[in-house]
Amino acid sequence: MAPADRDERVPERRQPPDALAARGDTPAAPPAAQRLARIVLATAVVAAGAWILYGFLPALAWAGVLAIALSPLYSRLLNLLPPDSDRVLGPLVATIIVAVVVIAPLVLLGIALAHEGTVVIAFIAEARHHGVPVPYWLAHFPLIGPPIAEWWRTHLSDPLMADELFGGISVVTVTKSARHYGGVLAHRVVILLVTLLTLFFLFRDGAYIADRIRFLSDRLLGRRGERIARHMVGAVHATVLGLVLVGLAEGVVLGIVYLAVGLPYPASVGAVTAVAAIIPFGAPLAFSLAALYMFTVGETLGGIVIIIAGFVVLFVADNFVRPALIGGTARLPFLLVLLGLFGGLETIGLLGLFVGPAVMAALVAMWREWTARRTGPPERRPSLRSGHGGGV
Repeated sequence: MAPADRDERVPERRQPPDALAARGDTPAAPPAAQRLARIVLATAVVAAGAWILYGFLPALAWAGVLAIALSPLYSRLLNLLPPDSDRVLGPLVATIIVAVVVIAPLVLLGIALAHEGTVVIAFIAEARHHGVPVPYWLAHFPLIGPPIAEWWRTHLSDPLMADELFGGISVVTVTKSARHYGGVLAHRVVILLVTLLTLFFLFRDGAYIADRIRFLSDRLLGRRGERIARHMVGAVHATVLGLVLVGLAEGVVLGIVYLAVGLPYPASVGAVTAVAAIIPFGAPLAFSLAALYMFTVGETLGGIVIIIAGFVVLFVADNFVRPALIGGTARLPFLLVLLGLFGGLETIGLLGLFVGPAVMAALVAMWREWTARRTGPPERRPSLRSGHGGGV
């Protein structure tokens, strides 16, 4: 057989893409086009992932905030546990503790609301038949007391007016509302479970994830990206200290005041005040309602003491303690602290109380990085790892 015939029967070997491009069989895309294609592909993949996970983004964000805020306590917990417990035992114990701290108050609150629901229905039924009498102290309240008492006597004390006012509220409407809010509550429970599940994996793999994020930040932004991330993490830590811990302290102090003036259930009302104190302007509403109850039952002095003590505690906490913790630790101006808190709360709800200051910290960090004048030697690069892998 001729050599030409043998060559025709031998299958052609597959050449690598680089070799084909070198021979001119497959033209290579320009580097700029390749970079653009990678950016478009990455953007499309990230957008698709965000679209799929859209309903669970609040849960993921809450898990991230909790993991960052609790990382120092989690490190101490690992020191108390046996060695090699950072894979299962440590994350599991930390997640269970968070679940108990978060779920137990919610369960107690749900039981209390279910109990108070029957009281509200009975109150509405009584008001529709007999009206609501005017509190005797209301007419003696300075300035606004007499007109409010007159309006109350006209619209609430008259059974016919009270029946017209409360007539639209019945057991059927309450049942429908309960079903609606029951569905909302079920959705919140699912979000809470996803948050706890995500928190477990963040506790377990947080060091590795932080290291990969630092590596990606170095590739994209250089040293500045890591410094900005550190400012954001510091802002989250400071916000937790400034909001949660200070709010709990306000609740404890005002709970003692409630006990001293004889308010019923001072521990429960103090706990509600502590939760409300986390939200801006929530604490004044809580202790004002407590004072209003004292006025209603005739304990005028106790109501005045609650009002004065509440505003004193609120003034000290909001003007001295919180700005020092949030602004000082995160190196944020006081105005940006307030804007971050209120803007985050208005934009994305309670989660914004923690995300807002973190975003403000990133903006301030970028401003300082881009406007700083380099007069001395270059700043020494911080180590990528700290301790056992460390946080961001």
